[in-house]
Amino acid sequence: MSTRLRICCGVVALLSPGPLLAQALTLSPPDRQMTRDQVVAETMRPFAGKSMRGVGASTLNGKVVCGYQGWFNCEGDGAGLGWIHWGKDRKIRPGPGNINIDLWPDTTEMAPGELYATDFKFPDGGPGMLFSSFNHATVVRHFRWMRDCGIDGAFVQRFMWAKMEPLQFRHRNVVLHNCRDGANLYGRTYAVMYDLSPMKAGQIEAVMDDWRALVDHMKITSDGAYQRHGGKPVIAVWGFGFKDRQVTVEDGLTLLRFLKNDPKYGGLCVMLGVPAGWRRQERDCAKDTRWEELMGLADIISPWTVGRYRDAKDAEKYVTDLAAADLRWCADRGKDFMPVVFPGFSWHNLKGGADPKAVLDQIPRDGGRFLWSQYVAHKRAGAKMIYQAMFDEVDEGTAIFRCANVPPGTNFVTYGGLPPDFYMRLVGQGGRMLRGEAPVSDHMPALR
Repeated sequence: MSTRLRICCGVVALLSPGPLLAQALTLSPPDRQMTRDQVVAETMRPFAGKSMRGVGASTLNGKVVCGYQGWFNCEGDGAGLGWIHWGKDRKIRPGPGNINIDLWPDTTEMAPGELYATDFKFPDGGPGMLFSSFNHATVVRHFRWMRDCGIDGAFVQRFMWAKMEPLQFRHRNVVLHNCRDGANLYGRTYAVMYDLSPMKAGQIEAVMDDWRALVDHMKITSDGAYQRHGGKPVIAVWGFGFKDRQVTVEDGLTLLRFLKNDPKYGGLCVMLGVPAGWRRQERDCAKDTRWEELMGLADIISPWTVGRYRDAKDAEKYVTDLAAADLRWCADRGKDFMPVVFPGFSWHNLKGGADPKAVLDQIPRDGGRFLWSQYVAHKRAGAKMIYQAMFDEVDEGTAIFRCANVPPGTNFVTYGGLPPDFYMRLVGQGGRMLRGEAPVSDHMPALR
């Protein structure tokens, strides 16, 4: 099938034949002095394309939804942010000694305009190429991969600072625009997930202001691909209750009351991303006398379990000992429960040797069996929806998208010779099992 390229101010959009369904924003050159209002006018617009029929956005029941970081930048991508999240120094091209990631993305399907050369070299002498989440064609392609592998959609991560730099704000808006286009073009769903990790106590008004802008300018909850549940648009908030986060339960009460009750911006189905020890205020959960009050305002509870167990046996024990009781707690109170699963974990390069525990391949994938065991255990416990961590998280080695088996160097984890799309297809099969379209089996499906 033939294709053609459209270039907009350095942003390349790959267009398929036929009517244009999704198009990159036409952006001015990056300017750190631009105002918030200028960024809003340039990047926050209602969806104007056509929406393809797909999985349906009316419910989370029966869905597997991936976390989508969308935080990668490359020098020359039009964002003006340098090499964000690829290297330790964003002003220098990634290379040996200047790298954050433990998995190397497979970019063989990407067009030349989507690729940015690093100082890494493949065994054949070719340069190691990386992608940018600022690039419309790349993000839209990711949603095509989701469709092709049977993944339902994405929670688009929106990291919040009290005072976000204009170019950071611009990047987050462009990524959300790209995800919205990809979801509509390929019949997937998407929803906003606020990650409050960078925020301090008392700064929660910034999140409320941001949501007002998304509703006022992007008309985000009116989009046909935007995920709904129980008749309401879904919004996820991650970060309350963790011992190592600074936002407080009082901040959470303020935010959730706004998201639930505001006459213009409220009326939402709120999912809370909480610590694994949330129900009994133990392990990774900070103690607070008003914690249960905050939980009472949530519609969906989603405990963060990445790194909380290390192999299939421990994962099954976690579900039996904790998650099953979490689910019952939610059911008794008319709430939904969305467990988190992950394929493995590794952040050796991100930690840069500072943490002796951060060895390469810290939690091995075991050829997919580790991930599959979590799907089986949660299905047997009664889960109706699952959060897949993560689609594109190569920094912490939880990515499920296409990754290289022959990376440009030895200090990377690979998929062990499995096809680059293996984990996406495995997640698709997990969704089929969740919906009852495939039998529940401890034996991982044959996907080679």
